[in-house]
Amino acid sequence: MKLYGGIDLHCNNNYLGIIDKKDKRVFQKKLPNDLEMVLKVLKPYRKDMEGIAVESTFNWYWLVDGLIEEGYTVHLANPSAIKQYEGLKHSDDSRDAFHLAHLLKLGILPEGYIYPKKERPVRDLLRKRLFLMKHKTSHILSFKNMVSRSLGIQISSNEVKRLHEEDVEKLFQQEHLILAGKAHIATIRFLKEKIIGIEKAILKKAVLRDEYSNLLTVPGVGKILALTIMLETGDIRRFPEVGNYVSYCRCVRSNRTSNGKSKGEGNSKNGNKYLSWAFVEAANFAVRSYLFVRRYYQKKTARTNSIVAIKAVSHKLARASYYVIKNQEVFQPKKAFG
Repeated sequence: MKLYGGIDLHCNNNYLGIIDKKDKRVFQKKLPNDLEMVLKVLKPYRKDMEGIAVESTFNWYWLVDGLIEEGYTVHLANPSAIKQYEGLKHSDDSRDAFHLAHLLKLGILPEGYIYPKKERPVRDLLRKRLFLMKHKTSHILSFKNMVSRSLGIQISSNEVKRLHEEDVEKLFQQEHLILAGKAHIATIRFLKEKIIGIEKAILKKAVLRDEYSNLLTVPGVGKILALTIMLETGDIRRFPEVGNYVSYCRCVRSNRTSNGKSKGEGNSKNGNKYLSWAFVEAANFAVRSYLFVRRYYQKKTARTNSIVAIKAVSHKLARASYYVIKNQEVFQPKKAFG
């Protein structure tokens, strides 16, 4: 007898549903997030289990890894690509679990990529770096806005990065502005220290694989960003075309049209936000350091705005990176930017 399992996973519990090949419900139960308990419940059905679909949530590592190590065939379900029947008046954990099992049985389950366990810690540390970089940038921009708003002058990001807390007292006179400014500068310097510490730890541990070594020839991509792109991309063969890759990198617009008219937007959150951040970071570096990239950026800025222009540069870099990785070739400026 062939059996198919579906697990609707939550932060502190999960719902297990098992069906046979005729869609008969064989077992269902709400369980705590305890691997030993899940394995104990599954044990009587193990020899007949064709596969188990686990919902891809923020906390799937422990469950998917545990099931795989016990020999189960696990499928990571992509919830954003699963469409429930819109006529349903009621939906709950039980229905969601059995729906996953049903899609698995039919062979139409939209699946996510189960990233190799041994590489996840370094990848997640690089994600933390991007997270801290984003917050550092937000504090820099906020401080610049405060200076412009209060003093009517412009200050560059590099100037902000060089400031110390005592320098804030020379800029502002008002007590509360000084306090706010010091908070920004202290946070910026703290985040910089943590980011440098993370980068040092990663460079000691992580090695750029041969097929990704040519990423270092892409404008704006240094060792840390190359490692980020490598670890977030995984096996490039899972992206059959360049369009699939840049879409995964969130470098294309999310919209729907019909008969030349806009019909709204698609799911703009589909894809990998960390790759999106990485290529935007590379774009900012490239605009500052490469003349041919800066010219393209300036042409785009003249027609749109700086934010759209940076996204356009990041799109170019993502496309170029796909071919650099897949064909194991060096970056070619004329192919990328004309």
